[in-house]
Amino acid sequence: MSEAFVEVRDLKKYFPVGKRRMLKAVDGITFTIRKGETLGLVGESGCGKSTAGRTVIRLYEPTSGSVLFDGTDVAKLPRSKMKAFRRKMQMIFQDPYASLNPRMTVLDIIGEALDIHGLVSSRAERTRRVEQLLELVGLNAQHASRYPHEFSGGQRQRIGITRALAVEPEFIVCDEPISALDVSIQAQIVNLLSDLQKQMGLTYLFVAHDLAMVKYVSDRIAVMYLGQIVELAKSEDLYDDPQHPYTKALMSAIPIPDPDLEARQDRIILQGELPNPISPPSGCPFRTRCPFAMERCAKETPAFREVRPGHWAACHLHD
Repeated sequence: MSEAFVEVRDLKKYFPVGKRRMLKAVDGITFTIRKGETLGLVGESGCGKSTAGRTVIRLYEPTSGSVLFDGTDVAKLPRSKMKAFRRKMQMIFQDPYASLNPRMTVLDIIGEALDIHGLVSSRAERTRRVEQLLELVGLNAQHASRYPHEFSGGQRQRIGITRALAVEPEFIVCDEPISALDVSIQAQIVNLLSDLQKQMGLTYLFVAHDLAMVKYVSDRIAVMYLGQIVELAKSEDLYDDPQHPYTKALMSAIPIPDPDLEARQDRIILQGELPNPISPPSGCPFRTRCPFAMERCAKETPAFREVRPGHWAACHLHD
């Protein structure tokens, strides 16, 4: 893998929620993704990971920060020039039921992207291209004339993947693409995404909360808490030796498929609820639930720094 292909620097996304109040959904995150790599982004519900993915490809306008895509700052591009970049950056949505227009056939759902970007010159070419894409994801040409309600959840997600691939992107944000599917179908979709990545040289930001699945699919993993990234490392390093208390708690919650080992597993039970992102705690965002919190944690925000080669964490325990 080469140098950074997608580089996110101090990215913030705030939503106004009343008089002079802001919900800090994404509060200054920094990471890079190499070409051909999958970066997993994990955290509990409400931590801002889906908002981060949407802000990276400018489905949400960033409040501040930069997103360098192959050297170009997408966050600062005028809207008139975004169309060309829409071809390069696509998204697979979480809900295959809500993300497809029920009034359009599969042919029109996928063909719409081809029309917008002028990738086909005739209806016959459009139909042929859609049928080729459907076969690429394990469907067939006969499915093109059907409507979304005629498919199962796994098939609908394959259609969503096909729509993302139609414009031949280089970078795809996968926003919890398997969380709405049956467990029996999840592995099929993950394997499909992995095969497509190898065939087409794709780069992924894989947003999820299933830690076991993220380990399987990701080269590196970033752990997010209350709008901030608290740890980032290679997949195996993060699972073998987590360096942040929050990551350790998440890892302890992963079930082990061995009754004897599971019985001896030490669970780290976090006390309290996720703080309100409208008024987050001072200092370290995790300090209100951290069993190792010190007086310093309330006064000073820990720096996100390299605690060992290739392993980054934001915690005062490493000073």
